Amino acid sequence: MWHYHKQAQAYIDVIVQVSDDPEFKTGVTTLWNSDDDDSSAMGKGADPAYVETNHGRIIDGKGAKARYIRLWSNGNTSNDMNHYCEVQVYGTPAK
Repeated sequence: MWHYHKQAQAYIDVIVQVSDDPEFKTGVTTLWNSDDDDSSAMGKGADPAYVETNHGRIIDGKGAKARYIRLWSNGNTSNDMNHYCEVQVYGTPAK
């Protein structure tokens, strides 16, 4: 995933989740969570905050099986914008 990266800023409370439920009420797997104080009320995370670069951030799917992906963030160190520029998701079809 890529956030805006032309100026040095870190995105706050970045959370990436997958699920088979389109409403994310059941079967939710969290792949990345940098919300260290649970301010987004989605669970306290232990992943590090980072300054976005033109290389983006690769999130390991950890073998999760899901149909839907949700990306959440809570602004950045410059303003309240989330600036998702691009998201690429790779997987293999279910058999």
